[in-house]
Amino acid sequence: MQEVSVEKLKEQAKELRKTALTMIYKAQSGHPGGSMSAADIVTALYFREMNIRPEEPKWEDRDRFVLSKGHVCPILYSALAVKGYFDKEILGTLRKQGSILQGHPDMKKCPGIDISTGSLGQGISCATGMALAGKRDKKDYRVFTLVGDGECQEGQVWEAAETAAKYKLDNLIVFVDNNRLQNDGTCEDIMPTQDLREKFAAFGFEAYRINGHLMEEIIDVLDMVRIHNNGKPKAIICNTVKGKGISFMENVPVWHGQAPDEQQYKKAMEDLERGFEA
Repeated sequence: MQEVSVEKLKEQAKELRKTALTMIYKAQSGHPGGSMSAADIVTALYFREMNIRPEEPKWEDRDRFVLSKGHVCPILYSALAVKGYFDKEILGTLRKQGSILQGHPDMKKCPGIDISTGSLGQGISCATGMALAGKRDKKDYRVFTLVGDGECQEGQVWEAAETAAKYKLDNLIVFVDNNRLQNDGTCEDIMPTQDLREKFAAFGFEAYRINGHLMEEIIDVLDMVRIHNNGKPKAIICNTVKGKGISFMENVPVWHGQAPDEQQYKKAMEDLERGFEA
């Protein structure tokens, strides 16, 4: 863990949002809504919580991160670049032929990616396997994974949850980006996920619910789960807003996977810079 002030983390999250949005605008392709909702979680993990060495991406004892909702990789790429995994100039090549920054994270191309993801439901299974390997190898590293609430409609998520509880993987921390929207509309209309905190608890997790945009709450829950070596995997349900910080994107499903035009991009950057609040 690194000692970083809340204010510095908030500022870093703002910059990551701006960078991710710029990448998507330049590519004219990508997923801005979920990148914005996940920004504060990613910031807390990469700039305060995780034990990593950017100069040694495959360090055996590093904490692992699995972006199970792989389509929001622009926010992850932004964090990796700032941390020094690769040159920031590469950020402008998102989704271009031959780029290391593809539309979903590719561990064979991009330094800092612990597992390739994209097919929803599979990332949390990979994270569970990594956590199980850590336990069996008697390693101290932790495995963090970020899952979407729409993704929790996948049965594979719950098979992974059962496995994590059975093997007492208290080194697994699952964040759920609970922004209540998915590609085609609201999660409630498409396939209700019910109370995700209660569901993870029923599967044997130590489960929490927080505001995923309040950095203080994210830090507090991370401090709490860090000391709870009680044989239970952890689930942190983060209530978030899709498109957070951008006036015309917040809570609008179409921005799940649509790039802004020039006028929209300028307006969005203004909103992010001044700190738009609905």
